[in-house]
Amino acid sequence: MTTHTPSRGELELERRTIAQMLLDRLGDERLGVRTREQDWTWDAVVHESAARAALAASLRRGGTFHIGVLLENTPEFLFWLGGAALGGATIVGINPTRRGAELEAEIRYVDCQLIVTDAAGKAQLTGLDLGLSEDRFLLVDDPMYADRVASCRVEHPAADPAIDVSTLFLLLFTSGTTGTSKAVRCSQGRLARLAYSNTVKYGHVREDVDYCCMPLFHGNALMALWAPALANGATVCLPRKFSASGFLPDVRFFGATFFTYVGKALAYLMATPELPDDSDNTLVRGFGTEASPEDKAEFIRRFGAELYEGYGSSEGAGSVTLDPAAPEGALGRPAHENIVIVDPDTLEEKARARLDEHGRVLNPDEAIGEMVDKAGAGRFEGYYKNEDAVADRIRHGWYWTGDLGYLDEEGFLYFAGRKGDWIRVDGENTSALMVERILRRHPKVIATGVYAVPDPRSGDQVMAAVEMSDPSDFDPADFASFLAGQDDLGTKSAPRFIRVSTDLPVTGSNKVLKRALQEQGWRCDDPVFRWVGRGAPEYHEMTESEKSALEQEFHTHGRQRFLQV
Repeated sequence: MTTHTPSRGELELERRTIAQMLLDRLGDERLGVRTREQDWTWDAVVHESAARAALAASLRRGGTFHIGVLLENTPEFLFWLGGAALGGATIVGINPTRRGAELEAEIRYVDCQLIVTDAAGKAQLTGLDLGLSEDRFLLVDDPMYADRVASCRVEHPAADPAIDVSTLFLLLFTSGTTGTSKAVRCSQGRLARLAYSNTVKYGHVREDVDYCCMPLFHGNALMALWAPALANGATVCLPRKFSASGFLPDVRFFGATFFTYVGKALAYLMATPELPDDSDNTLVRGFGTEASPEDKAEFIRRFGAELYEGYGSSEGAGSVTLDPAAPEGALGRPAHENIVIVDPDTLEEKARARLDEHGRVLNPDEAIGEMVDKAGAGRFEGYYKNEDAVADRIRHGWYWTGDLGYLDEEGFLYFAGRKGDWIRVDGENTSALMVERILRRHPKVIATGVYAVPDPRSGDQVMAAVEMSDPSDFDPADFASFLAGQDDLGTKSAPRFIRVSTDLPVTGSNKVLKRALQEQGWRCDDPVFRWVGRGAPEYHEMTESEKSALEQEFHTHGRQRFLQV
């Protein structure tokens, strides 16, 4: 793929705001939003957004105007995005998978003045101390809500004149897979620039029908689908949430051409029974992250659509240029010369990775390091009220992604997991992501998470949680034989513990919540199988007495402080 040089017109567009992009849709009679129950033209979307902006303005108080939205993927979510854009407010998407004290802490942290939700969401907030009076909650399914919106309709929508490219538009919570979530700042200007750059990168056109099955509180849906659809006047189709069984019927109902995915979503799709007419659909392409190469290849075979498996984060983007010549598993090439792989301790660039015929890195200690953008500090807009986290991202004038990666000898870039995914076994580093990709090859494994658990004497051991539709499908001897047959599984990388589950915990964006798995370790309700000794893997199910004996070893060797169980 050749490098695209933006025209003068495109550069002018990139300086625009989401508010300006919305006002461009006035008079546009192409369908802007669709559900199975109702459709809205783009012109109607802008008028609905303007009504929410007016309603919000009538409720605004002094200080930062942050509006929390706790909804599934509904048109109301999109109308409030538009309303905040026109009114100069900030939308905080609230993750509906959070509960209790964690949910309370996140909402208080981002200083919401209003919360837009429904009866189900309000029930989820019951009993939490959010520092908000009852009149600070708007329930979109309350009979009075429609009347309040209707009273705020305007004939000629306009934007707050104070809005510019720096106006804070979104606070996006990070997934929190390996640590506490942070709220990423995203201005109107930044999201507008992403709308146009992703249009070029992923081939968005006005004729697209975009199926938005990823949650709207997450950057994937907003940056890779909603914003480009707004820029091009394409149609956004909304299911309330992702459903593997409902995916293809929805695609056919809407005539969808594009979709996005994150985490386990593609794995769930591949776990559905294959039908002879799977390829009879309108999909042209999709974009997502963290799918295994096997799932990606199987999706293309079954559904006949092209997939862009990319790399990105809520904090920053633009690190990778797609290249059709990239080997399997590669992200593409670094977008510019300032994207490098460095040793975080020495700040020196890492050596190029030498790969064997299976794509396995032969020199991981020399080649794998943190992905850094030496020129990216100015593009990172920071975290809300978390200067320590900002300082961790911006060091030595560079932007540190917090992600591991490596470059092969041909200059292709590979993702090797999050910084917290290093597992130190017998003095050698193992990438959890690489082990996960191997485990996903097993035909009965739907999803997996690999993480470190402490060794009773030194360092870490590798533990894997695998999700299967039926736990009785797990045959320890068969699984050991499968691992022994994987030529690219390093001798230090085979899991010492395997947790077998029918429902691994996930974030709201379908990423396996390894932080929770790691905290539980082998003390969990699911069966756990352990391999002790050397040679080929050989697993047996742990008993309670064996778990207690293992934990006693930590006390014997003075390492009880490492126990999280």
